[in-house]
Amino acid sequence: MPRRIDYCLRRAHTLAAWRAMLVAPAVLCLLSPTPAAAAGGEIDRRELVSRHNIVLDRHTPRAPCQVGNGRFAFAFDMTGLQTFASEEPDAPPLGTMSDWSWHSFPERQAYAYEDTLREFDVHGRSVTYATEMKSDAAVALRSNPHRFNLARVSLRLSRDDGTSAEVGDLGGASQTLDLWTGQATSRFEFAGQPVEVRTAAHPDQDAIGVSVSSPLIATGQIAIEVDFAYPAGVWGPRVDSESCDQRHTTQLVQAERGGRLLRTIDATKYAVDVSTSGVVRATERTHRYAIENTDSESLQAVIHFKQSADHPVVALDFEQLSNAAARNWEAFWSRGGAIDLSRSSDPRWRELERRVVLSQYLTAIQCAGQMPPQETGLLCNSWYGKSHLEMHWWHAAHFSLWGRQELLERSLGWYQDILPAARSIAARQGYQGVRWPKMTGPAGVSSPSEVGELLIWQQPHPIYFAELAFRSRPTRETLLRYQQIVDQTADFMASYAHLDQATEKYELGPVLIPAQECYDGRSPSGVLNPTFELAYWRWGLEVANRWRLRLGLPANEEWSRVADQINPLPIRAGRYAAIENAPYLRRRDHPSMLAAFGVLPDTGLVDREAMRRTLLDVRRDWDWESTWGWDYPMMAMTAARLGEHKQAVDCLLLDTPKNDYLQNGHCFQADRLPVYLPANGGLLTAVAMMAAGWDGGPEGDAPGFPDDGSWVVLHEGLKPMP
Repeated sequence: MPRRIDYCLRRAHTLAAWRAMLVAPAVLCLLSPTPAAAAGGEIDRRELVSRHNIVLDRHTPRAPCQVGNGRFAFAFDMTGLQTFASEEPDAPPLGTMSDWSWHSFPERQAYAYEDTLREFDVHGRSVTYATEMKSDAAVALRSNPHRFNLARVSLRLSRDDGTSAEVGDLGGASQTLDLWTGQATSRFEFAGQPVEVRTAAHPDQDAIGVSVSSPLIATGQIAIEVDFAYPAGVWGPRVDSESCDQRHTTQLVQAERGGRLLRTIDATKYAVDVSTSGVVRATERTHRYAIENTDSESLQAVIHFKQSADHPVVALDFEQLSNAAARNWEAFWSRGGAIDLSRSSDPRWRELERRVVLSQYLTAIQCAGQMPPQETGLLCNSWYGKSHLEMHWWHAAHFSLWGRQELLERSLGWYQDILPAARSIAARQGYQGVRWPKMTGPAGVSSPSEVGELLIWQQPHPIYFAELAFRSRPTRETLLRYQQIVDQTADFMASYAHLDQATEKYELGPVLIPAQECYDGRSPSGVLNPTFELAYWRWGLEVANRWRLRLGLPANEEWSRVADQINPLPIRAGRYAAIENAPYLRRRDHPSMLAAFGVLPDTGLVDREAMRRTLLDVRRDWDWESTWGWDYPMMAMTAARLGEHKQAVDCLLLDTPKNDYLQNGHCFQADRLPVYLPANGGLLTAVAMMAAGWDGGPEGDAPGFPDDGSWVVLHEGLKPMP
């Protein structure tokens, strides 16, 4: 099937080539990219999505379901609410989290950022990094601010004798999360009576709707309870402190058909509006409130979380919220990309399709907020709930390829907000432009870290995102909107690279840690010229100059010089090393050298046969226990660009502990990382690329899948990858 290929994205090495490219007719193809069409007819999207509804028949604490809207999410157990907190170490806590739920301990104010800084010699000058982790200041600044749990919303299930129920008291349990409507229905028996709970999240408000039906509501044995806790403020995944009741307050203000709960946690204040068919009352336990309706066998409530008590009360009922959610999800699934693999003969089709569908849902509810997400999204905390900007590409680049660019751009604007903070980092270190932090809260302050402070591969990401935005909406307005982000990022990248006078090549390092984080950039020898970062530096600087030419501006000669003279990628024994200096390659953690031709297109630096040997070498000998979930789609993208189609699919579905997708679609990594959304986002990027193709790739449909007839890939609404 014919596909439009954007040949104008091929690299240009000289200023003359850049200028020629500006006026070449081929540039017109960039202005109207055409996504690959479905092979074999239109996809029945509702049937595709619905065959992967999450259906559970038992308590599964490792794999809780969630509802949400990208900025807010609510996790729940088999009761449809957060009734049974699991004590199992591999089970995540059931969080109610939002973009704005941030808190700092008051003690943090006693510490100065300067106390975390350590001086490093970088090519004869002193550069400071916040790596002094033995200081109290580093501990305080690293852990603050942290995300907190807005509330625990549970069912009160009372036995006939008045004691609280346990999981084993429930019988006949079943739960279905209908992906097409975004509503979960949970059914079980308790105390000899049926119970049904419906759960949904509002598409635009930080609100959940709950509808409970059971004869036990009228007897008072079932009610909804809302609990509040002081933030744990730990690395993760735990979010609630088991004590500290005296350090926060809750005030109930009664209202018609509900009430408002006013919350104060140190300097953090927010409100929770409850609209209900029942009544809201305080219980004898501090910070616990009950929603009851002993006059009926049904109980409905909308629980609406608000960043400020100044926000007016908006009356919502469950049916309104549920209908709004259903309309939103039908629109989500009906627009954008879709892939149907059901005509394939390879028996793995169903599992790959399941992962694709569930990953779309999970990233939509957790990775589409106003700032980049944390690795565990809005389910629980990791790294105190802070964003890891090197992971933002894995969380969100796929939105553009799946025709949902607006979900990516929700968080792209955040980079504009933190420009002053990023500029301050660069200036302190003596560089031009802006240096994006690695681990950060909403203000863009770089969190102290012995590793994160020295990473650099997050730097070109905003240029990549801006380029995706332009491919989706190729207008001057788009160019102007993100011009400052692109220019300032490129300024830093060019000034960071160091010219080796002996080789006349620009090198990266030695005070850095590459994407494969098992090398110590703080050591005397440091780390020189990591493979992926070298290729990404060239790609980012060239794209930044392309933006200038599109705006009618001259190319930046310094950017061009660094891109043209970037150090060659290090090769040893015919295969790519991870870094140029000893130990060259360690066979654990991320095999990031593969990303130089996979995540990235051809930059003119990669020898394809050397990269093919590198891929085969990694597959043959690597410590898979030490990998992470995004490594598998990364390998698949490299295999696809190399024409290794079978390897591409095999990499996506490699049977290893770090590539295990649970019933709820989450990719479990370890007890401390019970979910890992970079894996889900990476999977979506790789599959979109394999189906819709990539710039300069082979003609034909689904060029990344085997063409032996075992895979029949119906797809629509997808866009080629750069």
